[in-house]
Amino acid sequence: MQLLLGDAIGLLASSAEGPAIEPAAPWVMILFAVIMMGTYVGVAVERFHKTVAALCGAVVLVILSLALGLFEYPKIYDILEEDLNIFGVIIGTGILVDVIGKSGLFHFLSIYIVRFTGGRASTLFLTLCGVTFLFVAVLTIVPAMLILSSLVLVICRSLNYKPVPFLLSVAICANSGAIATFASGLPNIMIGTAAKIPYSHFLQVSLPYAVVSLVIAVIAMRFFFRNDLPWKQTAEEQAALREQIETFDPWALVEDRRVLTRSAVILLATVAGFVFAQQLGVGMDFVAMVGATAALLFAGKGVEDAIHKVNWTVILFFMGLFIIIGCVKQTGALSWVAQQVIELSGNRLTLLVPLLGGFSAVASSIVDNIPVAATLIPIVRDISGDAVPAEPLWWTLIICCNLGGNGTPIGSISCVIAIYALKKEANEHVGWGTFLKLGGGIMVVQVAGAILFVMLAHSQGWIPQLAPHP
Repeated sequence: MQLLLGDAIGLLASSAEGPAIEPAAPWVMILFAVIMMGTYVGVAVERFHKTVAALCGAVVLVILSLALGLFEYPKIYDILEEDLNIFGVIIGTGILVDVIGKSGLFHFLSIYIVRFTGGRASTLFLTLCGVTFLFVAVLTIVPAMLILSSLVLVICRSLNYKPVPFLLSVAICANSGAIATFASGLPNIMIGTAAKIPYSHFLQVSLPYAVVSLVIAVIAMRFFFRNDLPWKQTAEEQAALREQIETFDPWALVEDRRVLTRSAVILLATVAGFVFAQQLGVGMDFVAMVGATAALLFAGKGVEDAIHKVNWTVILFFMGLFIIIGCVKQTGALSWVAQQVIELSGNRLTLLVPLLGGFSAVASSIVDNIPVAATLIPIVRDISGDAVPAEPLWWTLIICCNLGGNGTPIGSISCVIAIYALKKEANEHVGWGTFLKLGGGIMVVQVAGAILFVMLAHSQGWIPQLAPHP
């Protein structure tokens, strides 16, 4: 669920337009901040369920807030109210992907992709990296990783390739795909909603660097795994591979070709709806729910099952997280942190962007990018203003929160899924040392490049301005 959920939320959009917050006593700020950080530790510890950690933190802070008179209980509804659209996106896309997946469309496309490569290790490697990028950009990181991890393991067993190079490459490339569009990653949905960033702006700003970060990852992994795959194969070996791949049946999971066709049309229409939502005057949540409804109506058989597949634990996790940050925000602690950052940087964008990018990436690799994004959104709101443009800060946060997941084996849902699949299905263990050499190095280069990219894009006027908040 780190994800996917790996791998939304814009809590922070809360109360930015409300009345000014009266700062609480310093000891209250510290107490609430400590409880929030304690909750994040619980989120990071595998033995403690993330959703339970978030809900426990929320309950404790609500009780303290009411006892200390920070706000009246109805304020909780105000905190959650502005995030209802986020929940709509999560529920709608969850149903859509589940229904379309059952049609066999994704398996169908995957097999034809494998046939296209002829089974050659070098071509297959590049193709899987590219397909991962596209799948995540369209489907979001969790469902894409679940589909691709299963596919990769089948391919490796069938062609007798080592699964570690392919599956780790897919996991790392997934984090590049996660910054491609508004709906490809949960932090994007959170930040994009809070900052009111149109879908089209992602195609103009984050998509280009998503491609750059993908190239960086592919080059690094090709070098790292240079001795682990048969990169050069003879003509006889390639012919044998092509003959073997011809036995793969793309229609194996397709029960009804008409349903497959309808599923493809619904998916394409939903993606188009995301792109043109602003021009249509509707929200992303409406588009997602329309896509889900169409899928259930025209392509779904098990309606109850599809609705049950929605990751309600993720939604509860978000609810708890939003309440936690809303309570901490009511103490004035987040505004105080923003003020310290402004003083440290001298309100200079050339220092703010590296500070924000470096911190968000490192924190995301340790904790998970969802709580990191949720905590930093209100801080970015407070930092930005007349002297500091908000746009470069928002894009730095979006890109670095996602790419920070490459830093450790637990940094993103894609890495968690890949390592778990390797251990369970292939009996392959990937240690922290090995992953840090690969993913950690890639993360450093990608994040450094992201900081330079955002600064260059801002200086050249490539970043579209956002409409001011009312």
